[in-house]
Amino acid sequence: MASEELARKLQRRLQREQAQEGGLEPASQAAFAPEPAPEPAPEPELPASAPTASAPTASADAELSAQLSRRLDINEGAARPRRCKVFNPYTEFPEFSRRLIKDLERMFKLYDSGRDGFIDLMELKLMMEKLGAPQTHLGLKSMIKEVDEDFDGKLSFREFLLIFHKAAAGELQEESGLLALAKLSEIDVALEGVKGAKDFFEAKVYALSSASKFEAELKAEQEERKREEEKRRLRRAAFRELKAAFSA
Repeated sequence: MASEELARKLQRRLQREQAQEGGLEPASQAAFAPEPAPEPAPEPELPASAPTASAPTASADAELSAQLSRRLDINEGAARPRRCKVFNPYTEFPEFSRRLIKDLERMFKLYDSGRDGFIDLMELKLMMEKLGAPQTHLGLKSMIKEVDEDFDGKLSFREFLLIFHKAAAGELQEESGLLALAKLSEIDVALEGVKGAKDFFEAKVYALSSASKFEAELKAEQEERKREEEKRRLRRAAFRELKAAFSA
């Protein structure tokens, strides 16, 4: 823009000099000079703070693509749906007694040295070594993979309980490290107070039958207390009637 203005000034100056030499007045010479071309209007600039529409669109497309990919994986069996964060072991594992779940929870916390609510690969390695059944790195990964529902590479408490659920249901192979873990967890048998049981599974059956017997005894005690309370109520009523008779 500045160079064009300078060129026009030089052209007008040259025309004036030529007019003076030829005897023409600058005004008459200027009449024959071509009019300068109008300057193009500057293009409007976007505000610096105005966001571009492509950024949120690209983000939304990426999020939608990720959701569709996960849905496809779930339909094909390559991934499992995310579970609800609220987990109640007593309702999800009704075959386990409350005492056994508490014992397993203590065991889980014992080996959860990171106190993050998970047993990772190294913590599982130490656990199997203390139980007397050390595993290779690949063996540990295979153990986690058998019950790793969310594919995070570590065991949550629910997945830990799933080990004993599968062991009791006979869903684990004989060479599985998880089966060895379940069988070697004698701490559970001891805390259940089972004596004379040969292994974990016999202890489990004994514990369930003992729990049923305990519930029956508890119910009988409650009924006995109700009968005693009814007898006391009748005796008090008879005493009040007798007292009223003597007072009259």
